[in-house]
Amino acid sequence: MDDFEKRDNQEIYSKKIRAGKRTYFFDVKSTKANDYFITITESKKRFEDGTFIKHKIFLYKEDFNKFTEALVNTVDYVKTELMPEYNFDEFTREDYRSEGGSYE
Repeated sequence: MDDFEKRDNQEIYSKKIRAGKRTYFFDVKSTKANDYFITITESKKRFEDGTFIKHKIFLYKEDFNKFTEALVNTVDYVKTELMPEYNFDEFTREDYRSEGGSYE
């Protein structure tokens, strides 16, 4: 844990998403000055030794709108221009069922 995380790690909210061999964490954290930022962490287990490799992005409030717009535009481009025939909803159904949900 670096010095920044030690100083500014008051967790306010967390959302975990399992995605195949990876897990993503979306966390809202606060600073001592009562400011907020988001960390997005990708965690993937290494099969060689069982340790987890983590990659983290820090997203600050002044970048929320730009980041959201770029992400939505990029995903929409893949869905509409590159893979328009693909059914992306099939993953939503599988994830829902694997967490004990039912569509009946």
